[in-house]
Amino acid sequence: MTRVIALGASNLTRGLRTVVSMSRVAWGPDVEVIAALGLGRSYGAAHTLWVRRLPGILQCGLWRRLDELPAAPAVGIVSDVGNDILYGYPSAQILEWVGEAVTRLQRHTQEIALTGLPVHSIDHLSERQFRIMRAIMFPSSQQTLAGAREESVVVQAGLERMAAARGLRFVRLQPDWYSWDPIHFRPRFWRRAWGEFLGLDPAACNAAPEPGGFVEAVRLWLRADEDRWLFGIHQHTPQRGRIQLY
Repeated sequence: MTRVIALGASNLTRGLRTVVSMSRVAWGPDVEVIAALGLGRSYGAAHTLWVRRLPGILQCGLWRRLDELPAAPAVGIVSDVGNDILYGYPSAQILEWVGEAVTRLQRHTQEIALTGLPVHSIDHLSERQFRIMRAIMFPSSQQTLAGAREESVVVQAGLERMAAARGLRFVRLQPDWYSWDPIHFRPRFWRRAWGEFLGLDPAACNAAPEPGGFVEAVRLWLRADEDRWLFGIHQHTPQRGRIQLY
């Protein structure tokens, strides 16, 4: 049995069905997918998006669960690092959080993909586009476009150094994965992107069947994370089975 441990935010949330499907193609129907994800998810701090609040990835129950599980061959993905730039956290803090997440993952696997940032999208973003995106996804943020561009360059360089120093597989995000939306992959490239993050052969990614049907997509989308707050009310949902969300 293989275990996929995925950390991310909105791209992972949107692409979860693809991650599950391609993991099953690669490692069979019994593959485990354990993920910390969520729209607007931060690596190191709790944040509220609209009416829902999630703990930071470092504070969630995924780490406790990994320590409880028996050892198994595992693949790790560290993605969607850019959210914390939009929240206004300095690059040094962001890299410290990501470094801690990698340290914890390396207790369970040495097969880890660290993804870069869509710096090309940020470079071509207009002030108006930036303000619209910030208002929708990060309504409390005071980050400026100039600040986001500057921090993105620093964080990208820091991620590359981290990958080289720790023996991680660094994956650069490709410009054609994006369209008018500067931070989310286009659905037609989900299999290519997540297949690359999982370390799968590109030909196999293209030949893989489409992700599961509509029912599974809805079921995955509606699954609650272990801990979340809706309208300020804490909800705890124990995670069981082959797919667990934190």
